[in-house]
Parts: sequence; structure tokens; C-alpha cells
Amino acid sequence: MEKLNFIDPLLHGITPKPASKFSVKNLIFAGVGTLVAGAILKKAGQDKTAAVVGSLAIPLLATACYKQVSKTNKAKRDLNVSSGIEYNH
Repeated sequence: MEKLNFIDPLLHGITPKPASKFSVKNLIFAGVGTLVAGAILKKAGQDKTAAVVGSLAIPLLATACYKQVSKTNKAKRDLNVSSGIEYNH
């Protein structure tokens, strides 16, 4: 029989890597920092550079919001999930 290692990699010890190890706090500071840097560059007359730097803020802040929402949803989900063992006292 042929090897079917591609079917379920989790069965073979291959675990997915986490997407990002940056905390929500770090992502928010990075997003706000790029907004401030873009504003300073715009005031200094570097309009194109300010546009590029400022455009990085939205993905950083969106990622921070997503991580925070997913963290709170996971915490709520863990509270509601039972282990399947019910004790009647």
C-alpha cells in the first residue's frame, strides 16, 4: 500500500506554526507609531513616503483587533464547553 502521509499531517507529528508571536499591545503600538511617523513625514513634505508608511498602519491595527477578538471569543468558548463528563450531585 502506498504512503498516505498527505492526508492528515497532524497524525504524523506535523503541527502548524503560529501565525504571529507579536502581542496585541505590540501591534497597537506599531500601528499608532506608523500613523505618527506618516503624519510627521507628511508635515516634512515627504508625501509619497508618508503615504507608504501610513498605509502600513491599517493592516497592523486590523491584525491587533482580530487577535483581541479571537482571544476573547476563545475565552468565552472555553467557559461554555464542557468536558463531556457530567456529575450529578
